[in-house]
Amino acid sequence: MNPLILIMSLLLLASNVHAQETTQMRPPSVTAQGEAVITAEPDQAQIDIGVLTQARTAPDAAKENAEKLSRVLAQIKKLLGKGDEVKTTGYSLNPNYRYPQGGKPEITGYTAANVLQIRTGNLDSVGKLIDAGMQSGANQINRLVFTLKDEHSAQVQALRMAAQKAQSKAEEMAGSVGLKVVRVLSLTENERGVRPIIAQTRGMQAEALSSAAPTPVEAGTIEVRSSVTLSAEIAPR
Repeated sequence: MNPLILIMSLLLLASNVHAQETTQMRPPSVTAQGEAVITAEPDQAQIDIGVLTQARTAPDAAKENAEKLSRVLAQIKKLLGKGDEVKTTGYSLNPNYRYPQGGKPEITGYTAANVLQIRTGNLDSVGKLIDAGMQSGANQINRLVFTLKDEHSAQVQALRMAAQKAQSKAEEMAGSVGLKVVRVLSLTENERGVRPIIAQTRGMQAEALSSAAPTPVEAGTIEVRSSVTLSAEIAPR
């Protein structure tokens, strides 16, 4: 026999034997998925408010913006508590153009925009902060989000519940055919997520500018989701 053919035959035979041994060594198993969704009360709010000014020249637009921003900051800082913070997250100064028909674009003025981000753990002060900012010179509410300071703890709780559900499903599946779960072979996390509450801000802006009454803000609840896949060895009862 050709030596090359003999070597290839031996390798193929060894491969088949290994595959059969692997199949024989793999214990019978059942696979189940578990998903859990918990709700949590938010304990933190993030408010992004903007100061937008327009003027004929860039220096005038920037100056007016800086003056309004100073007043806004002064009023907001009066309401902030321990651990709260406010910081600038965006600034821009851009020309405004007019586009005459058949002509070249013309600069008609400049727009300066500054965005402040407020983070507070006192949810009762959210409406007051919005009112203080808008009434002292801010004219945009870009974003209002309610979140958790400690997302990890909530995620761990949801993960634990998802794993318990997966194990319970595996036991039910095995029990329905007269088998039992012997041990867990693998447990894999599929996904996790925390869905913050993003509040509608258009109505808040109008109310803060037009009314002396405090702007009402309802936080709601946050959804924390987790899912896992569990594989378990099964055997006769």
